[in-house]
Amino acid sequence: MTLSTATVPDATTPEGLESVLAAAETASRSWGSRRPSERATVLEAVADALDSAGDILIPTAMAETNLPEARLTGELKRTTFQLRLFAEVLRDGGYLDARIDHPDPEWPMGAPRPDLRRVLEPIGPVLVFAASNFPFAFSVAGGDTASALAAGNAVILKAHSGHLRLSAQTGDVVAAALSAAGAPQGTFAVIFGTDAGSQALADPRVKASGFTGSIPGGRALFDIANSRPEPIPFYGELGSNNPVFVTPAAAAADGPEIASGFIGSFTAGVGQFCTKPGTLFVPAGSGLTEALRQGTLPEGAKLLNSRIHEGYQEVLGTLTANSRFSVLAQGPDPLSNPPGPTLLLTTAADVLAAPHELQQECFGPTAVVVEYDDASQLPALAATFEGQLTATVFGADDDNVAELVEVLARKAGRVLWNQWPTGVSVTYAQQHGGPYPATTAVGSTSVGTAAINRFLRPVAYQGFPQHLLPPALQEENPLGIPRLVDGRRA
Repeated sequence: MTLSTATVPDATTPEGLESVLAAAETASRSWGSRRPSERATVLEAVADALDSAGDILIPTAMAETNLPEARLTGELKRTTFQLRLFAEVLRDGGYLDARIDHPDPEWPMGAPRPDLRRVLEPIGPVLVFAASNFPFAFSVAGGDTASALAAGNAVILKAHSGHLRLSAQTGDVVAAALSAAGAPQGTFAVIFGTDAGSQALADPRVKASGFTGSIPGGRALFDIANSRPEPIPFYGELGSNNPVFVTPAAAAADGPEIASGFIGSFTAGVGQFCTKPGTLFVPAGSGLTEALRQGTLPEGAKLLNSRIHEGYQEVLGTLTANSRFSVLAQGPDPLSNPPGPTLLLTTAADVLAAPHELQQECFGPTAVVVEYDDASQLPALAATFEGQLTATVFGADDDNVAELVEVLARKAGRVLWNQWPTGVSVTYAQQHGGPYPATTAVGSTSVGTAAINRFLRPVAYQGFPQHLLPPALQEENPLGIPRLVDGRRA
């Protein structure tokens, strides 16, 4: 396969964007009408093609993102695993949530129940904005693309400026694999440039969008999606601090392990994971603060690109200038490129007095340690946070933390017990989302098989003859999928 390699792609022209949008609208109808098992086979072909192209894609990714080969190799594996997992979901068919209510003249509501049949159907062309920090798993062929294609929608992928050549290469692989496997032309395309992304989001042919990035950028796109004559779902992942709360019992039993685990977690990926634990609450006098002060910080490593590094310098400068913070531990040259990691220290009283300024997300290898005086303060401290992707408790089984956990469950999409939040497993039960500003759609996830629900919409058919019903709703069940029939699983 010949892939684009040497030059950075030009921005997509208005004429080019129109061609992509028109093709996506036509292809989406055809792709969505394919049986789920057929789409599953195509997704597996895309996964195979990406695996085969790894020797070309990974060196490009290394050159554009400063990420090491081992990290990118694992991320590519995660990317193809996602595609194959969605293929399994399609073959199972349960994702369609097919429901059949047969007519019932004695229905208790006081009027006869008609023949009603409900199923989830593709929403239409989906616009995906690629992320910078995961150039495979949250980018061109990442989770949003995989789930939207699995749901039966054409995908228009807006490439991230941080890895344009890799985006072009990956797009070539995906498009060629889709075509070779029989997907209609226009099922997938990559567009380039900020203007093209904004214009596509405003176009009436686009019916939903996914985004992973900053709060300002995501909010601007969210507002476009909602100000259209026909507003559309915008599934944005924007920002998260991912607080961690350590109880006195946990600090006494496992203090050194918690300290080393925290250092490893907040510096993983040079602190550029969306689930990086940004704030650690520790009991004063427990020895944890001193263990962190004396802990070994990793050597500095380059951030993804110069734009992210400049943003990191700006936020770190703001935090270190705040008189409520002191430096607990710091590597050499914390503002250089590569930056040495930084741990800042403050108190529970200061967090309660100025939560928003002390909880600012710092995208990079910086985190905050907060000393509290009594465990009874933890629920109030947890309540100061805005919406989060994750929240973590390190505690003992007999700790009285029910109130804290209840507060965190209101604040975060995933609550962890004695585990670090970095490392988001792609599973059936995963939840990667949360209240705003973690995401713009609290009821959804961007990781795991439930992500497919974002790009489907329910349709109920009332009183139709069998031959006009979708296969999933026909009496003979030609797809052989699990269904809810008259309120019972069948």
